[in-house]
Amino acid sequence: MSPDSVAPGSVRSASEVNEQIRALWLRAGGSLSTQEREEYELLVVEWAKAIRDEVIAAA
Repeated sequence: MSPDSVAPGSVRSASEVNEQIRALWLRAGGSLSTQEREEYELLVVEWAKAIRDEVIAAA
Protein backbone atom coordinates (compact mmCIF):
# COMPACT_ATOMS: atom_id res chain seq x y z
CA MET A 1 0.00 0.00 0.00
CA SER A 2 1.39 3.34 -1.00
CA PRO A 3 1.04 6.27 1.40
CA ASP A 4 -0.75 8.00 -1.48
CA SER A 5 -3.57 5.49 -1.15
CA VAL A 6 -4.27 6.61 2.41
CA ALA A 7 -6.86 9.38 2.54
CA PRO A 8 -5.54 12.67 3.91
CA GLY A 9 -6.57 13.04 7.52
CA SER A 10 -7.09 9.31 8.02
CA VAL A 11 -5.70 8.02 11.27
CA ARG A 12 -3.80 4.76 11.66
CA SER A 13 -2.19 3.54 14.84
CA ALA A 14 1.57 3.64 15.24
CA SER A 15 1.62 -0.16 15.25
CA GLU A 16 -0.23 -0.30 11.91
CA VAL A 17 2.24 2.11 10.33
CA ASN A 18 5.15 0.24 11.91
CA GLU A 19 3.92 -3.00 10.33
CA GLN A 20 3.82 -1.27 6.96
CA ILE A 21 7.38 0.00 7.46
CA ARG A 22 8.56 -3.52 8.33
CA ALA A 23 6.80 -4.96 5.28
CA LEU A 24 8.43 -2.35 3.05
CA TRP A 25 11.90 -3.29 4.32
CA LEU A 26 11.18 -6.99 3.87
CA ARG A 27 9.96 -6.47 0.29
CA ALA A 28 12.98 -4.29 -0.47
CA GLY A 29 15.43 -6.84 0.91
CA GLY A 30 17.17 -4.24 3.04
CA SER A 31 18.00 -1.82 0.22
CA LEU A 32 15.44 0.80 -0.75
CA SER A 33 15.02 2.18 -4.24
CA THR A 34 14.37 5.91 -4.68
CA GLN A 35 10.61 5.30 -4.80
CA GLU A 36 10.74 3.02 -1.76
CA ARG A 37 12.83 5.59 0.13
CA GLU A 38 10.15 8.22 -0.56
CA GLU A 39 7.46 5.84 0.70
CA TYR A 40 9.58 5.05 3.78
CA GLU A 41 10.05 8.73 4.58
CA LEU A 42 6.29 9.35 4.38
CA LEU A 43 5.63 6.34 6.59
CA VAL A 44 8.15 7.50 9.20
CA VAL A 45 6.49 10.93 9.36
CA GLU A 46 3.08 9.25 9.70
CA TRP A 47 4.45 6.91 12.40
CA ALA A 48 5.95 9.80 14.37
CA LYS A 49 2.63 11.67 14.29
CA ALA A 50 0.76 8.55 15.39
CA ILE A 51 3.18 8.02 18.29
CA ARG A 52 2.83 11.66 19.34
CA ASP A 53 -0.98 11.43 19.17
CA GLU A 54 -0.97 8.20 21.21
CA VAL A 55 1.25 9.74 23.90
CA ILE A 56 -0.94 12.83 24.10
CA ALA A 57 -4.08 10.69 24.32
CA ALA A 58 -2.54 8.62 27.12
CA ALA A 59 -1.57 11.72 29.15
